[in-house]
Amino acid sequence: MRPPRPRTTTAAGALAQATAVVLLAALGFLGMGTGPAEAADGDDSWAVTTASNDFGADRQNYDYTIDPGGQLKDGLVVVNHGTTPLHLAVYAADGFTAKGGQLDLVTKDAKSTRVGVWVHPDQSDVTVQPGKSAEVPFTVTLPDDAAPGEYMGGIVTSPIQAGEADGTDANQRRGIRIRLRVGGELSPSLSVEDLNVRYSGTPNPFGKGDATVTYTIHNTGNAILTARQEASISGPFGSLDVRAGQIKDSSSLLPGDTWKVSVPVHGVTPALRLTGKVTLTPLITDASGSIAPLAAVETTTHAWTIPWALLLLLVVVLCGIVVAALTFRRRRRQAELREDSRVQALQVSHKEK
Repeated sequence: MRPPRPRTTTAAGALAQATAVVLLAALGFLGMGTGPAEAADGDDSWAVTTASNDFGADRQNYDYTIDPGGQLKDGLVVVNHGTTPLHLAVYAADGFTAKGGQLDLVTKDAKSTRVGVWVHPDQSDVTVQPGKSAEVPFTVTLPDDAAPGEYMGGIVTSPIQAGEADGTDANQRRGIRIRLRVGGELSPSLSVEDLNVRYSGTPNPFGKGDATVTYTIHNTGNAILTARQEASISGPFGSLDVRAGQIKDSSSLLPGDTWKVSVPVHGVTPALRLTGKVTLTPLITDASGSIAPLAAVETTTHAWTIPWALLLLLVVVLCGIVVAALTFRRRRRQAELREDSRVQALQVSHKEK
């Protein structure tokens, strides 16, 4: 068995450790908490734990750092708490961020491309007698061209069910997550994509309305990150700036994952041309649990807003002014004509005398 290479105190290593703390402390999937996993749906007939070996005993999860082309061996222990023999499928799977924000694993019939194909159980199924336990060894083998970065997956057990499409019950899965750091440069990076501002308007010509800022957070780096978010809308030249309320930090995103966000902004003045701005601050947590921000990423977009109520009021006012001016001119012309008639009448009268 080849043990993982020693930890270092480089920035990349610190970032890897920090992200591991975030995941181990705050996240779980498939019931894979920070201890031995129990069966789902009230079925406590079996549990899984990490094997005791050179990596340690009573580990909470599997946490490896391996260089491309490297290999190591470890084991999963299955414990049968029931009264009948237990027949379980054993397989590895890639992790992903589910819609609810929690980390999850793809099912056995889904295609894995990373951890799910790099981790190889020595056997595809195991039978454990009542009150007994069995260890299933597995090997982690990285290809020579494995890209540096952080990966999440897991090794899973599931009851083998006759008649199921893949032979397992996807509703009852228990396993332990695997955080894998592939040696090389770690480049954490987030981007804002598809930023859009939609103004809903207000019937009050002098009032302020509501707007909605929508965007997608994309983890474009190779580290697992969480994003602190800020959003605002302003008028021309940065005037009439309005900030959105406090936005909850995003879920932890695996490299390549995206997360859609919709933020309401109240009290926005329809200033013809609005500027929407979103600022993301990538967050990591160090080994002591302290949160450390990385350099913020800022993205802006523009939207045209037509204050129809105000424009209608202006049209009415202008029409009133035009009507008033025309009426004034007509009355003035009529007065001038009356004055001309009076003067002509006086001139005629003077000549007759």
